[in-house]
Amino acid sequence: MIDVETARNILGKNFIGAKELESIAPKLHLSIHIEAPEIPYTKELLEASSKTNLLVLGIDRDSEGNPLTVVQFRKRFGTDPVRTEPCMYNQDWYLKEKFANETTLENKWYLVPKEVSEGTRAVDPDKIIKTLPEYRKFPAAILTTFVFFAYYFLTEGEILWKHDFLWCKDADGNGDRIYTGRYVDSKGINKNGFNVHRHLRIRDCHGAISVLG
Repeated sequence: MIDVETARNILGKNFIGAKELESIAPKLHLSIHIEAPEIPYTKELLEASSKTNLLVLGIDRDSEGNPLTVVQFRKRFGTDPVRTEPCMYNQDWYLKEKFANETTLENKWYLVPKEVSEGTRAVDPDKIIKTLPEYRKFPAAILTTFVFFAYYFLTEGEILWKHDFLWCKDADGNGDRIYTGRYVDSKGINKNGFNVHRHLRIRDCHGAISVLG
């Protein structure tokens, strides 16, 4: 175990604890109502991760006592980058999905990479999972959403996973895997916004036709 001040000194701006969240609470519409739990990571691990990872304290409710969910972020920040940024990408398919309405963060510490692992690019997520050690897992969509907005406000505009999508552990009602991220479209086609998408699995309803002419 390691104490909060030691961890803060090791990680610098990559540390997002209660004090940091309190400083941006009005922007995130948070009420820091919990006592920070013990940090379950060693000093050696945090030192090795200090440049590449964020250590983040999870908060499960907003300032009004509502569960902190993906849908709550969409309600708070909207979907129009012309009006205000940061915002969510303009899509509504997930508004009734369980993962977006019910899944919240646990009040614990998360160690979150700031960059996509290069070896996982263009690799099927099911194959990636098989290569992960038992103590590693994909993040929940709400965790990536929370971390993106918290980091943006704390750094006054730095964008995590700017052009990259992240596989998540969530699935929609059809069992399709969720992925999030890519705030800026590198091709300049789509407007800015934090994306929430689903990766369609091939099912019996998928097929093909062949045409003449």
